[in-house]
Amino acid sequence: MRLKSHYNQLTELLSSKSCKYRSTQGECIPPRIQNRWSVQSPLSSGSFGSIYQGKDLITGERVAIKFEKKASHHLQLHKESQIYRLIEGTGMPKMYWYGTVDENYQAMVLEMLGPSIEDLYNYCHRKFTIKTVLLLGEQMLERICHVHRRSLVHRDIKPDNFTMGINSKCQNVYLIDFGLSKYYLDKTTRQHIEYNDHKHFVGTIRYASLRTHAGIEQSRRDDLESLAYTLIYLARRDKGLPWQGIKCEDKKEKQEKVYEVKLHTHIEALCEDLPKEFQEFLMYTRQLGFAEEPNYAYLISLFKQVYQTMNLKNDFVYDWIQLGIKTKVEM
Repeated sequence: MRLKSHYNQLTELLSSKSCKYRSTQGECIPPRIQNRWSVQSPLSSGSFGSIYQGKDLITGERVAIKFEKKASHHLQLHKESQIYRLIEGTGMPKMYWYGTVDENYQAMVLEMLGPSIEDLYNYCHRKFTIKTVLLLGEQMLERICHVHRRSLVHRDIKPDNFTMGINSKCQNVYLIDFGLSKYYLDKTTRQHIEYNDHKHFVGTIRYASLRTHAGIEQSRRDDLESLAYTLIYLARRDKGLPWQGIKCEDKKEKQEKVYEVKLHTHIEALCEDLPKEFQEFLMYTRQLGFAEEPNYAYLISLFKQVYQTMNLKNDFVYDWIQLGIKTKVEM
């Protein structure tokens, strides 16, 4: 089969998220930002704003431009821009500019990234090899560790919030979407936030930790438990997680029912047919204390054990590469 151009493949993958943008929404997006970036086609739209593909008029590079209406009741972009400045580093989206565009919008110009891990999982017919899960998992853990060392917890770890880079960075995993992130250390005192067991649910039900379901304040351990569910979900291939597909009248009921199934699913059954290290990873995250610093090196060592036991190579040859799928954007 003749492969489409790299750029058309990427566009198809990104649009698989069912972009909600319609011209009938009446949005009047400015055609240019700071006379530096042109605004092109929409990539996605949601309750917190719209994301467009753009182009740097000086370098010719493609960028992602996120718009937020000033009239929104849940302004997020300013907070996100501060976080992007704080977390700059490998596997973190580079922010080129943030500011007010006109009387209606604020905007943020970001590095253009490739498809999400969820997109690629679907493209690979929901069948990742253990090797690909390990290749992804090691980088995912490193990204979360990097964010934690900047005093933040992400609070929405899931396959949709990890993407691959493009061009020369196509082997790199990126962590995105910091709209729900929170500081777990006080900026002034550097003390850990206090324990609280009367919190509203924050995050994605499928991957949320047990303590998040129970209304307990999230800390570093909860990001890692969500990562454990993410990796198990990918490693179970098309079987999914036992609490997927539960039908409910509303979100609150679904959260409660998923919690019940998640709570009573034995780890051994959840990780059946997977290397024992997946069980160990999840068990470790559940045993962490609220303010305890996780042993990231120990978790990395679990990945290395699986590589060694299964005689796998850490060579960045992902399943989608084997299928001939690229994450490169043509300039």
